Amino acid sequence: ILVPVPDDADCPRFKTTLGSAYYVPEKSAFVWKIRQFQGGKEALVRAHFGLPSIREEIPEKHPPISVKFEIPYFTTSGIQVRYLKIVEKSRYQALPWVRYITKNGDYQLRMPAPLKPGTSRLPPI
Repeated sequence: ILVPVPDDADCPRFKTTLGSAYYVPEKSAFVWKIRQFQGGKEALVRAHFGLPSIREEIPEKHPPISVKFEIPYFTTSGIQVRYLKIVEKSRYQALPWVRYITKNGDYQLRMPAPLKPGTSRLPPI
């Protein structure tokens, strides 16, 4: 997971419940890597950065959070290979075996702009 931070962020400290996190200053972001993730579980990361120069109270843009993942031995579509026949003429001993894997495409999370004091996102009653 690639999480963008302000360009002038420094002295990062991370605390994660799963995986590891590290700062990548050339991308102005931190990376949170999780090798394995059990189903039905929750993982948290907490990051503390120093921000030497805060230019405005409410930032105008929020870069997206990029997420990359793989789920081995699983297909989200439910597609399954019921029968596999391999015809090999070179006397190579091929094994009929299928490995399922789910990979992300271009997956990004966008955070909404912060609320100004006295406003709400709820519809009026």
